[in-house]
Amino acid sequence: MSDYKASKEAFVSGMTGSTVFHVNMISGVALSSIALHSALRSRVQAFNGSAYFLTEFAILAMPLLLSMTLFAEAPGALSLLLLVPMLVLLLLPPLERGTPLPAESRDELASPNGRSRAEIPPTHLSPSLRPLPALTTYRAHMMFMTVLSILAVDFPVFPRALAKCETYGVSLMDIGVGSFVFSQGVVSAIPIIKDISYLQAPILPKLKSVSRKMIPIIVLGILRVVLVKGSEYPVGSCIGFMSRLPLNKYNQEHVTEYGVHWNFFFTFALLPIIEVLLHPIILHIPVALLGLWIGVLHQFALSSGGMKDFLLNASRSNIIFANKEGLLSLLGYVSIHILGLSLGTVILPPSPSFFRKQQQQLLDGPSSHRPSKLDPSAPRQNAKIIIELMSYSVVWWMLLAFVRLGLEVSRRMANISYILWVAAYNTSFILGYIFLDMMFFPTRTSKIRDPTDPSGKRLLIEEKGSKSSAPALLEAINKNAFILFLLSNVATGLINLNIQTMFVGNMKAMLLLCAYSMGLCVFAWLFRRIRLWKM
Repeated sequence: MSDYKASKEAFVSGMTGSTVFHVNMISGVALSSIALHSALRSRVQAFNGSAYFLTEFAILAMPLLLSMTLFAEAPGALSLLLLVPMLVLLLLPPLERGTPLPAESRDELASPNGRSRAEIPPTHLSPSLRPLPALTTYRAHMMFMTVLSILAVDFPVFPRALAKCETYGVSLMDIGVGSFVFSQGVVSAIPIIKDISYLQAPILPKLKSVSRKMIPIIVLGILRVVLVKGSEYPVGSCIGFMSRLPLNKYNQEHVTEYGVHWNFFFTFALLPIIEVLLHPIILHIPVALLGLWIGVLHQFALSSGGMKDFLLNASRSNIIFANKEGLLSLLGYVSIHILGLSLGTVILPPSPSFFRKQQQQLLDGPSSHRPSKLDPSAPRQNAKIIIELMSYSVVWWMLLAFVRLGLEVSRRMANISYILWVAAYNTSFILGYIFLDMMFFPTRTSKIRDPTDPSGKRLLIEEKGSKSSAPALLEAINKNAFILFLLSNVATGLINLNIQTMFVGNMKAMLLLCAYSMGLCVFAWLFRRIRLWKM
């Protein structure tokens, strides 16, 4: 048993990774699967019952598993296999779904001074944001790749180049950790967009509220430490996107990832709390600039402040030194979280400039020249959002290319190269999902006069076209994503407890992974109408 433990630790240690292009190509399979699914949904009548579930599983789930296993060395070929039938389906005429869809908020105004739909009197304000199916798809795909990878990496069918790197390098699992944080930042923008005055609210009540929501995550982190230190064998989690629960003694302790006691649950729980502390600053400067500044400050501490040498060489002589990786990388993850928050302020409101206008109005204070309040429920200007995302993508990729000339990516340190890679990767793929949504489910908006307005000056927005929504299976995964993640950790532990995974052949490994994938999808599907845990 001890020999197997040592072999297993060597199996997942000392990795140097792959290339950014390779990781992008593997991740691009997810976009190809969505393109095929969207073409099918927009041109073929939907199946019913179990046939519909099986179709979604085959198109949306299986390609992700294949991309990181059997097709890991040729992800472009897998994408091609998905895109060819998509192109054939494009030869069919779209289904007629063009009934007018009145805007959820019926208060478009056209006053003599030409105010836009997003500027309406407070009495008409709708507090809700319009759903963004592309964001649901992105988050669900990220979660599903997570739960697939934390088990697949234990088998030889999963290439070692995709496992987490020891200190420097890029890999599929390295990008997963940062993507979790980035995604958390994106959805953290929701309360700010709904009510910009939230930034000015007293800090202490906000800290109490956020801390209460994070208590379950902190408890999971503590539980993991207790299980690790209370087991006969050292246990670790260098192999999951997030720190997976140590439910079996065949896992391996890997203290160079976060430290002896620290784990990703602690990092994940602290980030929203730190964000609240930054609200007074977020109110006054561009959010993306703040995120970049934090990343630069973190890199300065690593390079010029001696923190890099401390992280790589200092002995673990006390509780602080023992957890140096988790503590020192925290600032880098704060930078990623804030950059995700910045992207959320671009894609979630009606227009990319919406949040900037909110900031300006709040800073200007009450004014007779600004009697209106911005409405977050107005229709989205998708074309403008795509242009803004393209600009951000170009900037992040160019900065990454420049920085990598002298500084390699390190997830262990969460250095500036890693921060820029996470920002560039996630911005680009969110752009891809939104673009596919626009291409397959285009909408047009027009203004009509409100018949209930005697003056005839008030206009309503009418949307025509196909109403978009995320695929049902991905919505189900996204609804109970955290429960699904915990369940996958339990399943991974049980499988490792009963099978010496590193000696399993590819055929048997694929059968096990397919059954595991199907089980998780069935669980998500059965509970698709119920939110099991609201964080």
